[in-house]
Amino acid sequence: MDHDDPAEALTELREKRVGLLELLQAAAGSGLAAYAVWALLLQPGFRRVPLRLQVLAAHQCGLRPAVGYELNPWLVGLARLHAWRAGCSGSVCYHRKDLWKVSLRDCHNVSVFLAPSVLPLLEDKLQVELPAGARVVSGRFPLPTWQPVAVVGKGMDRVWAYDVHGTRPAVSSCGVPVKAIPESSSTSISKGPV
Repeated sequence: MDHDDPAEALTELREKRVGLLELLQAAAGSGLAAYAVWALLLQPGFRRVPLRLQVLAAHQCGLRPAVGYELNPWLVGLARLHAWRAGCSGSVCYHRKDLWKVSLRDCHNVSVFLAPSVLPLLEDKLQVELPAGARVVSGRFPLPTWQPVAVVGKGMDRVWAYDVHGTRPAVSSCGVPVKAIPESSSTSISKGPV
């Protein structure tokens, strides 16, 4: 049969019965597509987040209010589920909002878990909006030009703590790497719990 005519090809497809093999192929293809979406878009956000970076952990340490901002609706839902399971759902808030459009002027403790490519922009936002004396904790990646007051953990669980002063935090002149504070002194990270 000649399939030069699209209407004729469509009619033939409508009349054809779907067999078991075609059904299995469609299911396998759909499963593969769903896995690709999960692996590329959703799964990176579900990787283990250091405990010190979770809004829930901040709330449990006594920091109030505990508010989280995330654009990914799946991660917001997962965070709300964790808060509910911990019995904190009434006092911990997660918002599906763009961090760049949220004012941080009233925040005194900020935890960030962002890709290195946006950290220079974040430094500027934090410096402009945070009050003097605020504490910033960055997970997995340090802020590029700020000098930390404490570094805790190793590998993917490493966090850097910074204090915001009236002017931009001290920048390491001549590019000397900042030495980590020994893990045994993890209490030095908190001027209030982080």
